[in-house]
Amino acid sequence: MAYDDDLANRIRELLGPEPGLSEKRMFGGLAFLVNGHMAVAASGQGGLMVRVSRDEYETLLTRTFVSPMMMRNTETRGWLRVDAGGFKTKRQLQTWVARGVEQARLAT
Repeated sequence: MAYDDDLANRIRELLGPEPGLSEKRMFGGLAFLVNGHMAVAASGQGGLMVRVSRDEYETLLTRTFVSPMMMRNTETRGWLRVDAGGFKTKRQLQTWVARGVEQARLAT
């Protein structure tokens, strides 16, 4: 499954002229990086992948439409998968994108 072009465009619109922003095809999706650190991605498996604070990780997992990001059947702590129902509105998507950008900036 290819990543959702509409979702990628919505992310681009929200990020605008974000300093240090780049895009890279990764894991069958399209990742958005800040200063070389992945912040969010339009996943090739559908939905959104988001970098999150390890402190918030467990709490965020309790939200509807949110699940752990899995790589080779292993939970990747600090990353979440958000199904499309979790970012229907611009405001919902902005919240997730901002969270990912914040964590990517902290990684630099």
